[in-house]
Amino acid sequence: MMQGVGSAALAQSLERAAEAAPAPRKWPIEEGPDTPKLALSLGDGGGPLPANLRPAAPAAGAPAAGPGAGGGGGRGGGFGGFLPPKPEAAPAPAPEAAAGRGGGRGFGNQTAGYERIQQLGVTHLIGVGIGGGAGQPATEDSVRRAVQTAKDHGMVAYNAMVTVPNSVIYGKETRAKDLEPFIASIEAAGKGGLPVIEYNFYAHRIIEGYYETVGRANAGYTGFDYEMEVLTNKDTGAVVGPIYRDEKGQITPETLAAFPDAKRVKVKDLPPLANEGAHNLTEMWANVTYFLKAVIPVAEKAGVRLALHPNDPPAPISRGSQQIMGTVDGWKHFVGIVDNPANGITFDCGVTREMGTDAVVTADWFASRKKINHVHFRNVQVVTPYEKYQEVFIDAGMNDMFGVMKALVKNKYTGTIYPEHPRAFDADRDRVAPGGRGGGYPGGGGYTGITFSVAYARAMMQAALETV
Repeated sequence: MMQGVGSAALAQSLERAAEAAPAPRKWPIEEGPDTPKLALSLGDGGGPLPANLRPAAPAAGAPAAGPGAGGGGGRGGGFGGFLPPKPEAAPAPAPEAAAGRGGGRGFGNQTAGYERIQQLGVTHLIGVGIGGGAGQPATEDSVRRAVQTAKDHGMVAYNAMVTVPNSVIYGKETRAKDLEPFIASIEAAGKGGLPVIEYNFYAHRIIEGYYETVGRANAGYTGFDYEMEVLTNKDTGAVVGPIYRDEKGQITPETLAAFPDAKRVKVKDLPPLANEGAHNLTEMWANVTYFLKAVIPVAEKAGVRLALHPNDPPAPISRGSQQIMGTVDGWKHFVGIVDNPANGITFDCGVTREMGTDAVVTADWFASRKKINHVHFRNVQVVTPYEKYQEVFIDAGMNDMFGVMKALVKNKYTGTIYPEHPRAFDADRDRVAPGGRGGGYPGGGGYTGITFSVAYARAMMQAALETV
């Protein structure tokens, strides 16, 4: 009798435990409408090697090389078969993709890039070419073609980079007329189905401070040093090049000999360029306020969100000009000028750390207020905030990348995340010259570096979606 009571109690206990147990989780955790989405630009897909550099496949009937091939060799016989090799001739670039992201960020054949991006599990494209430029707007048809081309390749076109006219940035008399193509491009994006327009608002971007540094196992990192000397043309003030440096960052004697008439100037002391001039914060805030009040109502009506990228590098003075987006306080002021969902930023956790600021706290502030319309996901090691740092592997920097991802997921951010600025692996260096990697960033990588960063970012996203 007691045994029967014990069995019944055990059965009831097991039944209650089964009812309380959570439903089995779905794995793998995948991106969807309610999650962030990893994204790449089309050029990040790289391209095939030239035919003369590809390993040749053995002809049918010929003995295959390698362990276990051919007659067995003690390994249990030959392999069971392979797919036939792909044709040696690389496909022609897609005309609609020729513009690329930022004009020259690509590393190879554009058509092949779609497949290579999808092999990484990425389905969203940023920086799509929508036409326009040189004072001409994108059109509804050109946007629709870009969106449809991505769709035809199984992908989603998410954003395009559109250039703000210099006259708007510098507050020139012609700015109202010159801004019309930008406004027309926003309207075209809305009609054509592109959700986000990304843009910059630099008085000057002080890329003169970038140089290649040596990372782990001699991989390529990108350094920035405000105090570093560069060589400039004594008449124009432009930085001459190429400038080669040793592993300590010093200009090589060969480079000095190649430019005997060049002037040595510290990056922080570079003078304003004639076509840009020098601009203070009061001017720049006035100019961007004019811009926002003109374009944000148009974007809201069109159903398009704008994403301004922060100043990167965030040096205090950039060739004589102060920078409106060079501090987190500046970012916060910017999104409040016109408080509207259409007015947002590209949140860059790398820039955040470059400024000495906690990227997790900053991501939470902007994401909780729905002010992030795109994300750049990368890591840095900082020596002096704003002035000296290096861009490193995504797993090796000072940012808590998991914390950043959790902040985005917690606040229900559903836009795109770009694992950008790949580091230079030897596999990339073997294939692409320095000026062609990572948009020309010194120490930047190619498809191998992109693959590493995407894999890391996906692990962070899956873990965040599981734990938040």
